Amino acid sequence: MEEENLFEIALGLVPGIGNVLAKHLISYRGSAKNVFQTPKGKLLKIPGIGPKIAESILSAEVLKKAESELKLAQEKEVSILFYTSPTYPKRLKNILNTPILLYYKGSADLNSKKILSIVGTRKATEYGKNFIENLLKQLQTYPDLLVVSGLAYGIDICAHKVCLKNQIATVGVMANGLDMVYPYEHKEVAKQMILNGGLLTENRFGSKPDAPKFPERNRIIAGMSDAVLVVEAAESGGALITADIANSYDIEVFALPGNVNLQYSKGCNQLIKEHKAHMITSAEDIIELLNWNKEATSTNKKLTIMLNPNEQKVYDLLKSTQLQIDELSYRSQISMSQIPSVLLEMELKGIIKALPGQKYCIL
Repeated sequence: MEEENLFEIALGLVPGIGNVLAKHLISYRGSAKNVFQTPKGKLLKIPGIGPKIAESILSAEVLKKAESELKLAQEKEVSILFYTSPTYPKRLKNILNTPILLYYKGSADLNSKKILSIVGTRKATEYGKNFIENLLKQLQTYPDLLVVSGLAYGIDICAHKVCLKNQIATVGVMANGLDMVYPYEHKEVAKQMILNGGLLTENRFGSKPDAPKFPERNRIIAGMSDAVLVVEAAESGGALITADIANSYDIEVFALPGNVNLQYSKGCNQLIKEHKAHMITSAEDIIELLNWNKEATSTNKKLTIMLNPNEQKVYDLLKSTQLQIDELSYRSQISMSQIPSVLLEMELKGIIKALPGQKYCIL
């Protein structure tokens, strides 16, 4: 595992190789280690690989940098999650620019059955803070809930703190390396989160929280969740970027309505007005739309209908979670041309239900 981690880190360090091309290389060669052991002639036959990238792959320099990175990860007890790892957040695999590598320190399951992201303004009001407090108290009865946010000032840190107070697992997605906490004032909260949640980033050690990294961080916050909740936002800002990203991924978005005259209600009100978010007034809105109550009881039902082999595969995958159609196709190995008819037949039999965003769950 350690050796494979070395090559996985190295792949992300090769100049000119981004997330998409890295996955392309893995699909051709089977593993990161195999990529680095491929002769130059064979590398050049892979679409997207030119002489310069091939030479970088085969140079000793990139592996030397990877060795330093792996050593730091071991010293700091940080897990390296490659996108083929079973512990990698599977929901993230549904997005186009999936990070090939994540750095994670914590105890939470990044594939929890229920994942809610909470984002909002850095200048939170008592209205927003009180809403988060009441919402998470209502949701704390779900032991398989994970709350994700960005460890920023305002709504983010409020969500993390309320989770810790109510013993709800919470993960902070960072725009910097795991060798620092930004903002520094949240260092003590971050320490507690490692024990009841965790810290996650795609950025290597030593990476500073530069401005372009925040929208990139936001795509992870949106992509690894079942729904994104915006609690207070101005007419522009990071929270609305996260909401737009979630909408582009067909992930449910909720927004807290507020006073039309207040600056930090304008963003949420606009999302609702433009039908880019569901209005939320209580936890029941999330529970009902995401089918959480029905999901909790569905696994206790005995299935009396005979299933064919493909239907059985789908049923087994949906027993523990909701999945999008492309993820169902990938994990069941049923082709994208076949899977719609399998799902339709299961719907007609009353076994599964279609949800917004091309997701499916067991009835």
